[in-house]
Amino acid sequence: MKTYFPKAAQNDWLLVDAQGQTVGRLATQIAQLLRGKHKIDYTPNQLGGDFVVVVNADKVFFSGNKLEQKIYTRYSGYQGGLKEIPAKVMLAKHPERIIRRAVWGMLPKNRLGRKMIRRLKVYAGDSHPHAAQQPKELEL
Repeated sequence: MKTYFPKAAQNDWLLVDAQGQTVGRLATQIAQLLRGKHKIDYTPNQLGGDFVVVVNADKVFFSGNKLEQKIYTRYSGYQGGLKEIPAKVMLAKHPERIIRRAVWGMLPKNRLGRKMIRRLKVYAGDSHPHAAQQPKELEL
């Protein structure tokens, strides 16, 4: 028996419009596209996913009371170095970080996951600088 091992994968560019989408549900679909689980030659230990360009990140939707109650935290490592930012403030100042953090939580935390997250391009408005790659629009 010989095991089939795919060669370098064909990487596509996909365009996702985040307008009116729920953050968590959008992040799960983006994470699957980055991992390559939608392809027939998916291999867990290889980088086989596509590049994903997300536009309109400032128009995402939080379900329930998450917009008022959810808090994003960072820790510097020093005493008293815990920073807390409410979701409403994060959406106003840095909407692209909301999607990036949600997707990163669904990817593996290793070298392969760090390569995958670099293929995610998130933009707050409806324009992006990746027109030369001719991304395919995706309905999620």
